[in-house]
Amino acid sequence: MDAGYGSFGRIFAPAMQAIDAGEVIALLKGGNARENSLLPYGNGRSYGDTCLPQDGVLADMRPMRRVLGFDTHGGLFTAEAGILLSDIIAHAAPHGFFPPVVPGTQFVTLGGAIANDVHGKNHHRRGTFGCHVEAFELLRSDGKTYACSPTSNPQLFEATIGGMGLTGIILSASLRLMPVPSLDVAETVTPFSRLDEYFDRAEAADKSNEYAVAWIDQLAGGRAAGRGLLLTGNHAANGSRQAGKAGGRLGVPFQPPLNVLNRPFLTAFNAAYRWKRSRDAGPHTTGYGGFFFPLDGVLNWNRLYGPKGLFQHQSVIPFAAARQAVPALLDAGRAAGQGSFLTVLKRFGAVRSPGLLSFPHPGYTLTLDFPNRGDRTLQLLERLDAITVAAGGAVNPYKDARMPAHVFAASFPDWRKLEAMRDPAFLSRFWARTAMRLKPSDGAQARAAE
Repeated sequence: MDAGYGSFGRIFAPAMQAIDAGEVIALLKGGNARENSLLPYGNGRSYGDTCLPQDGVLADMRPMRRVLGFDTHGGLFTAEAGILLSDIIAHAAPHGFFPPVVPGTQFVTLGGAIANDVHGKNHHRRGTFGCHVEAFELLRSDGKTYACSPTSNPQLFEATIGGMGLTGIILSASLRLMPVPSLDVAETVTPFSRLDEYFDRAEAADKSNEYAVAWIDQLAGGRAAGRGLLLTGNHAANGSRQAGKAGGRLGVPFQPPLNVLNRPFLTAFNAAYRWKRSRDAGPHTTGYGGFFFPLDGVLNWNRLYGPKGLFQHQSVIPFAAARQAVPALLDAGRAAGQGSFLTVLKRFGAVRSPGLLSFPHPGYTLTLDFPNRGDRTLQLLERLDAITVAAGGAVNPYKDARMPAHVFAASFPDWRKLEAMRDPAFLSRFWARTAMRLKPSDGAQARAAE
């Protein structure tokens, strides 16, 4: 399942055909796009089916990657929507600027980062990616190009940020970059032996640092349950301003016939990783690639999950429920005999996104990865959904490949506002299996029914 235009979780067969950006622009400007026939495609880093069409074709936006303008004094960066974050970093770094929000991979497009309103390790200070988008141009199937900003076409601006590509084609965007002394990060690693220790430290860590994230040993049970590492960092004062080569020398050149990341491997890996990183305790300087994008160093690492792919489950739990719900989520995975290779816990702050369906809310977000073992894994994911919704939380759409419509409605009770702004020519597989199966009255009632 590596050919064609797929999603990163590799659960679904990829779309085998796409039209390039120039063709879709001509189609839209001519007013010839059919209903539910299109979906923009960035770089396929969404884990589920938000980047896959229901019945239509994909519009490959990656050829549109020109830099259109850069104010090297104020940091306003304008580019076509297909440019990768890695290219933005390389272009801006020598001038002392860095994207104010980056996700766990630099191989996402500017348009994709807006459409998913991605977040990073500094939500407590900077909010989501959309908080720093000042304007963009949006082409819709009525043939018109809309200049969108908080004051110009504000409803389209809000619907497009976090709108998962459903409001039209983003042609270009202006992003306000953040001044930094260097790309390198002054990092501190603090081990903790249980989750309560992390919760006791998390708020103070956020106040003192630009970046904060925790790695959890998800398989550790008994007295070791909840152990992990708190990683905090700030841009180093005297580090490098030169971006390294995007990507790594290592890679997974072919698809293994089975899941390599099995429980014995994960148990040994977690123990070794915790031991190694614990030795780094105390301030030290590390490169930005290893701090922000550690998995980008291994090309096609998602192949390690085997031919059936992987599911990722990311939830956000309100502060009041986190000390009960987060351990319950981890316990559910262990009880099901499922090991998560990547288990990340972060604290979201109160910075509000302009996007209608932005995922981050004040609370704690837990990310879990599981190899696809069929019904056994699906039952676990349903359990994780139930714990999340009962706690008043939400499940992340662009990490999802199977959430039921009622879980989506409970997570995002304002989904109808996006449906009202959706361009009729654009439809994803995700939207078809969630929002399109809901009644207009569904929303808050779904949460009340849990």
